[in-house]
Amino acid sequence: MRTKFSKISFLILIFAFIGCNSQKEMNKINLAELSITEIHKAYAQGNYNSQQLVSTYIDRIKKYNAELNAITLINPEAIIIAKALDEEYEKTRKLRPLHGIPLIVKDNFNTKGLYTTGGSLALKDFIPEENAFIIEKLVDAGAIIIAKSNMAEWAFSPMHTESSTAGTTHNPYNINYVPAGSSGGTAAAVAANLGTIGVGTDTGNSVRGPSSHCSLVGFRSTIGLISREGIIPLSLRNDMAGPMCRSVEDATRVLEVIAAYDANDAVTKYSDGKIPANYQQFLQKDGLNESRIGVLRELSDNDPDPEITALFEQALEDMEALGATIIDTIEIPDFSNLRKNQWCADFRKDIENYLAKYVKRDSLRTLEDIISIGTKSDFAAQRLTNLTKNSGRSVNPEIECSDPYTDSKRIAYREAIEKRMDELNLDAIVYPSWNNKPARIDSFQSDYKGDNSQVIAPHTGQPAFTVPMGFTSGNLPAGLQFLGRMYAEPTLIKICYGYEQGTNHRKAALVD
Repeated sequence: MRTKFSKISFLILIFAFIGCNSQKEMNKINLAELSITEIHKAYAQGNYNSQQLVSTYIDRIKKYNAELNAITLINPEAIIIAKALDEEYEKTRKLRPLHGIPLIVKDNFNTKGLYTTGGSLALKDFIPEENAFIIEKLVDAGAIIIAKSNMAEWAFSPMHTESSTAGTTHNPYNINYVPAGSSGGTAAAVAANLGTIGVGTDTGNSVRGPSSHCSLVGFRSTIGLISREGIIPLSLRNDMAGPMCRSVEDATRVLEVIAAYDANDAVTKYSDGKIPANYQQFLQKDGLNESRIGVLRELSDNDPDPEITALFEQALEDMEALGATIIDTIEIPDFSNLRKNQWCADFRKDIENYLAKYVKRDSLRTLEDIISIGTKSDFAAQRLTNLTKNSGRSVNPEIECSDPYTDSKRIAYREAIEKRMDELNLDAIVYPSWNNKPARIDSFQSDYKGDNSQVIAPHTGQPAFTVPMGFTSGNLPAGLQFLGRMYAEPTLIKICYGYEQGTNHRKAALVD
């Protein structure tokens, strides 16, 4: 009897050991470059669930964030949310569009129950009552906010990502360099595989610049396609939110979820009838075939770094080999004059409206209240002081500062570009996202140059997407930018996907 029991006990122990090892194997998730499609396939096959995936990402954040300083907080409810999504899938066997996909959110999006600081001391303890419109869309689609990411304070800096709440973020490809600003935290986190997908904001550069610096795909869409409701503004007439992802496919899936009319953002009325039900249909590997791409040398040849030039010239050759016709060089009549005097200083008006609507504190209503609370950033302090002295347009103040559909200067600028595109039958205009390498963290102001993202899209309202173009010395990424007509996101998706699939420049940062 004793012998029989021992054999049974031994078998039980063996099966338990096998079971433990099987569970252990299931938990070994390789996060490197995981895509939405791969994650959903794993869920469907039972390889792992969203709780295990979230837990693995959190472990990776804890391992690498001290070095990068990209993440400001981990969502304490992330595992609980993942559990609910796992239970839902077990019952329905249906996956939502972003079911169980870990999301990195820049710290200027309102997130219910999570600090939303804009990197500032003034909002260091502000917790919104509701999600921003697009955050709610992402959550409804099944995305899990795994963490909030660091940003340039108040989104002021396109150069670097420094906040009073979290300090300075480093580029994951070379920590001595900047990830650009202001969405550098999202860029560094997604590039280092600390989350699957990310969202940032772009007033002039801040989705595309950090994406370019971190070998990511960044979509700045047509103004009017995506709501800005519930996002801390910098200049609402130019502000846009957008995907920051490791692939065109993932960015397209995110865009498909967040592109929508919002009654609380009046500019989205212009998107009526212009949003296809399915953006993924434009993910075509031969997307460059028979396309016509115009080269804007006025930007690409403006004092570039020779290494960036070499990558850009190779990109043009690659696009041609992939079936595109390259029109080199295009000239836009009166371009140098049309691009002038497009910026307006709207921060006071926009931030005070935000404070009144969302923060609702008597002690924090004005720009002066923000300044009196203070900042740890010399750069932010200087910008805040300057903004107390300036408003509207610095030259020709009589011209109203408005959105790209009603502002006369913006309309004239866009019409000149789109007219030239029509004359040459162009599908897109191309130039490097930056003409220079990322700057060193210790000299970002003196090294800041070559930022092409600021020049056209934020003013004209046109969509502009950046895609990885390769790497320069120092393991520093570079990006290629495509500018399209208003609401030509389908065309840009085709072109960008064709280029990405034909070149495969993206590579992971911080590989284990």
